[in-house]
Amino acid sequence: MYLFIEYPKCSTCKKAKKFLDDNAISYQDRNIVLENPTKNELKEWAKISNRSLKSFFNTSGLSYRKLNLKDKINEMSDDEMLDLLSKDGMLVKRPILVTEDTVLSGFKEQDWENYLESRK
Repeated sequence: MYLFIEYPKCSTCKKAKKFLDDNAISYQDRNIVLENPTKNELKEWAKISNRSLKSFFNTSGLSYRKLNLKDKINEMSDDEMLDLLSKDGMLVKRPILVTEDTVLSGFKEQDWENYLESRK
């Protein structure tokens, strides 16, 4: 079973959830606002997805812009990024699908479809 992390009011998250349901993919649902990803989770997700922590930021979100992270993020340490992401779920790019061997964030249907097809 996969872990699906979403913001329920997000239209992209709704599309991703519909995609999972339409394809009979089992998942545990988690609201990113009520239960932020922890520092340890984020660190593990970056590791298993082989992506930088910067790629986990929701760069189009209000929180990102309010904190002016565009100008600060390149100078931040991993620990500083982990602190921010783990304290404010709205900073995290979503939806997120955590699998046994990778983490998909943002919803690009073709990418999710390709990944799930490769697991059949």
